[in-house]
Amino acid sequence: MNLVMIKKSFLIALIGIFAIATYGEKRDIHILAVNDMHAQIEVFPLLAALADSLRTIDPSLLILSAGDNRTGNPINDKYIIPAYPMVALMNQVGFNASTLGNHEFDAQSLKRLIGLSNFRYICANAFPSDSSGIKLVPYQRFDVEGLKVGIIGCIQLSPAAVPSTHPDNLRGISFKPAEEIIPQYEWLSKECDVTILLSHLGYPDDIKMAEKFPWLDLIIGGHTHTQLKGNEVKNGVLITQNKNKLHRVTYITLTIEDGKVVNKKAEYIDVRKYPNTVKVVEEMVRFYNDNPTLRKVLGIADTPFQTREELGCMMCDAFMEETGAEIGIENPGGVRIDALPQGDITVRDVLEMDPFDNHAVILELTGEEIAHMMLTYCHNTLHSFPYVGGMKCEIYQEKDFPEKIKNIKLLTLDGKKLNMKKKKYKVVTNSYIPATSEIPQGSAHTLNLETSDIIMNYLEKKKVVSYQGVSRLKIIPAQ
Repeated sequence: MNLVMIKKSFLIALIGIFAIATYGEKRDIHILAVNDMHAQIEVFPLLAALADSLRTIDPSLLILSAGDNRTGNPINDKYIIPAYPMVALMNQVGFNASTLGNHEFDAQSLKRLIGLSNFRYICANAFPSDSSGIKLVPYQRFDVEGLKVGIIGCIQLSPAAVPSTHPDNLRGISFKPAEEIIPQYEWLSKECDVTILLSHLGYPDDIKMAEKFPWLDLIIGGHTHTQLKGNEVKNGVLITQNKNKLHRVTYITLTIEDGKVVNKKAEYIDVRKYPNTVKVVEEMVRFYNDNPTLRKVLGIADTPFQTREELGCMMCDAFMEETGAEIGIENPGGVRIDALPQGDITVRDVLEMDPFDNHAVILELTGEEIAHMMLTYCHNTLHSFPYVGGMKCEIYQEKDFPEKIKNIKLLTLDGKKLNMKKKKYKVVTNSYIPATSEIPQGSAHTLNLETSDIIMNYLEKKKVVSYQGVSRLKIIPAQ
């Protein structure tokens, strides 16, 4: 036997001994997971310190995002490259991958952001055309100290079969339901020690995916901002998710033995209470926050805004006053903060409230057409029924399905019925509602005014506003 053959035989024997020694050995994979961060850049010095601390335990720590990294902080969203600060901070922390949330499509900057990211965007049910320039991967495999981790990504689709964003932002991209696409990647579970669904589908759909695809080991979820409490296992699949805006993150431990996951653990960490920060990341955040324009005071809230409807009513009134319309309509998803304290209202407050760069749209509609537009927008559900100005709505629930709307009545502010057939009303709303509802052809006229600018003008004119207790929607339970 020559020297080459002896060396080769020795190497084969050594590999065999190593395999025998590690066969049956339990090994852990650690993952730090986030979802729906919505541009909370101020938390990143804490998140970076937590990630560094966890890496001292396991240098192979994976850091994953279940989408909606952006939208919600004008420091990030109004940057010269919209949402770049979040990408730069995620790069600094060392994210390994993110799936797409519906808000990744806001402001049409996704192509540039992907090119600036040091991590992949994984989404199996989104199909960009070559001309879109958007580079996604349906799955990604990671080697974690010899263990193979396969990750599939998916994004939610609205009843219109697209993610919940302005349709103009989705040009050149097609989508398919997650439940049709995920089975195509079952082979990944046979080739990997761990198979993960990085999901922006929402918690109810995550449960459905666990029930349909038990070959998944873990679902890292997002979209519905559902704060889970511990080891949520459905059909053998661990599901994790946190509330939005980086209040908590998930530390996941998967124990592998003989190529199978034999133990799963999810720990929820209040990252905002973490005692340490990373100075470099602090300086990055300080640099991005140095924007005096956003600190300008526009008006004063004489009383606190305590509900989204109070904010929505104010927005509708602003739309009406600035355009001369008789009726104002704002979708609940267009109001991006839950409350606003008593005191100064700044430019930043308005841009956090209304971050989407939507334009005002004027429509001439009968009462019947107004009702049809609102009902087709919300798909006859209470959850997304619009806020209104210049009128009130009585909303009648379905008896067997309380979340469903049986009928609505449109009333003037003094309680009289709107003229449903003969009179046309001048209605103002944002450009998202007509784009996602049914309206008469040719009835919409888009103004060269962003809705956020309209709200700012309104506050500067009013100087002091109070909407405490204002509600124009009345829900009538089924008899």
